Amino acid sequence: MTKPNERHVPVLFDESIDFLRVRPEGTYADCTVGLAGHSEGILRRLGPKGHLIGFDRDPEALELAKVRLGQAVNEMGSEAPVITLIGEAFSSISKHVKPGSLDGLLADFGVSSLQLDGAHRGFSFQTDGPLDMRMDTSLDTRSQPTAAQVVNEISERELADLIYENGEERRSRTVARAIVRGRPVTTTGQLARIVASAVPPQKHDKKHGHIHPATRTFQALRIYVNRELDEIKDLLEAAPNLLKPSGRLVVISFHSLEDRIAKDSLRDGAQKGIWEVLTRKPVTAGEEETVRNPRSRSAKLRAAEKKTGT
Repeated sequence: MTKPNERHVPVLFDESIDFLRVRPEGTYADCTVGLAGHSEGILRRLGPKGHLIGFDRDPEALELAKVRLGQAVNEMGSEAPVITLIGEAFSSISKHVKPGSLDGLLADFGVSSLQLDGAHRGFSFQTDGPLDMRMDTSLDTRSQPTAAQVVNEISERELADLIYENGEERRSRTVARAIVRGRPVTTTGQLARIVASAVPPQKHDKKHGHIHPATRTFQALRIYVNRELDEIKDLLEAAPNLLKPSGRLVVISFHSLEDRIAKDSLRDGAQKGIWEVLTRKPVTAGEEETVRNPRSRSAKLRAAEKKTGT
């Protein structure tokens, strides 16, 4: 049986590493370690004086990342860098990283293969499972409600609003009405069937293929449960203070809400003299990568360098 970290394919790997400009003695933060695809690439380019700092709030992913990175360290022996892995959301980065200490910062905002492929995590409607969607499963559901709690406990109007705002679903009110009528909703399969019965299939998208009617609703709930957009805003606000002059920021987004935040943050920072934006347009995956890894089709990479004197 294939292990999750063996099947994981990091998106835009070469482009990410190139824009980070990894230096052997540098200090780099991977804010979304996941299954350590990007992290291992950074680690193997660092020397014994280098330092890799990794963040992930998903305990299951972090344990697998420790195994993968540990194997790389064993292979490198005395040439391996220092590794620090932190099991927290990346919005806490300023608590763990000193100002002006990073040579590079990478954040891949996508949901990992581990989360999508594990039915028990409740992120995907491809297989039926409990409607959870929490990235940090160690948290008490009173402090971070599951997706099931959200769809079953908030009002129809609140549900419609969050589906519209976080999923960009134009038929949000129709979807919310159907979900409320179908309560209690406890599994991913049940939710997907309710949404699919309420709205017609979305038009075929030449770039992304057929879009399941529940795709935007699942996205909206996942973002809401994990406060994903607020997390991204917090990270991008903290990044300039954490990077050294000429330090690099690389972010990979997977939908328009994420990319809009990254684009606006870098543009505003450039206007204030903080960033030199290195990607006039977002970098996207080539045909070879999208064939090999279909999830890379929607990925957009943006990069910037902190200006000296800031």
